[in-house]
Amino acid sequence: MAKVIANKGTVTLDQVAAAAKVSPATVSRFLNTPGVVAPETAERIREAVESLGYIPNLLAGGLASSRSRLVAVMIPALSGSIFVDMIEAMVEELSRHGYVVMLLVTGLKLETPAALVRAALGRRPEAVVVTGALDEATRGLLRKSGASVIELWDLPEAPVDVAIGFSHYGVGEALARHVHERGYRAPHLLMSAASRAGLRRQGFLDSWRALGGAEPAFTEVGTAGTLGDAHAFVDAMLANSARPDVVVCGSDLLAFGVEGEARARGLQVPGELAITGFGNARLSQDAIPPITSVAIDGTRVGRELATLLGERSGKRDGNSRSIDVGFELIVRGSS
Repeated sequence: MAKVIANKGTVTLDQVAAAAKVSPATVSRFLNTPGVVAPETAERIREAVESLGYIPNLLAGGLASSRSRLVAVMIPALSGSIFVDMIEAMVEELSRHGYVVMLLVTGLKLETPAALVRAALGRRPEAVVVTGALDEATRGLLRKSGASVIELWDLPEAPVDVAIGFSHYGVGEALARHVHERGYRAPHLLMSAASRAGLRRQGFLDSWRALGGAEPAFTEVGTAGTLGDAHAFVDAMLANSARPDVVVCGSDLLAFGVEGEARARGLQVPGELAITGFGNARLSQDAIPPITSVAIDGTRVGRELATLLGERSGKRDGNSRSIDVGFELIVRGSS
């Protein structure tokens, strides 16, 4: 059992070492990589840390590797975001590997605020994870930072550092094939015209045309599609004599809104109107009927990120690359 030292102020690394009867370097090794310290020694250090209430200053350089174990995740929005469930799974996986995640909400504008990026970099994160689009000034700032920069949810041709994502164009193709195989012939696309949604739309259109389908209708919504957009769409749809037999939505929130409003108006889903979403949010699984959606494995994203950071030991290695985690089309009762 480690000897407890009375805490009369901020506990130091040397005090923990004295209580555990080891050298400060051994404590530092334990805090950075617990697995390299012998089990009995590790247990003594753990007891000393807990009994003294020691909080390591990860930014002070006092630890052997000076690694912060901090990952800054930048997300455009929380409310209605298609990223949320995937981000939660990623954060859980990163936590299992000893990383702490700092979440920053950037807003929906294309230009990620440079001040927010600088604030994140000032905490010396090992990685900055970006889910939204970046302007060139911000990309340049991140390139110079030395931190690993992970562009999530996409596979750009020239990533700043590393991209972990999937083919949005491929998602569109998969949805088109699914809709066609189910016998639907009058699809209506309800989605944003932003770059990623635009790729999904183009993938759907190219695949649909190749299958011999007539040109699908399209209704554009804002980048953050809302329930109001979904309800307005159903209003317009019912006022039109030429109705779709399936609505391909750019997010699960839109799909949920269309389904709820359609059923409230007496339409049978999928009998009179089939619906698909994107993102595999929890509400798509809880809807009645559950909504066909596209899932991205957030746990795998977190595992790929943790592996990458472990290989780099907290420092960018200069090897830019893309990691394709793929996607899964989950067919449910709505289609």
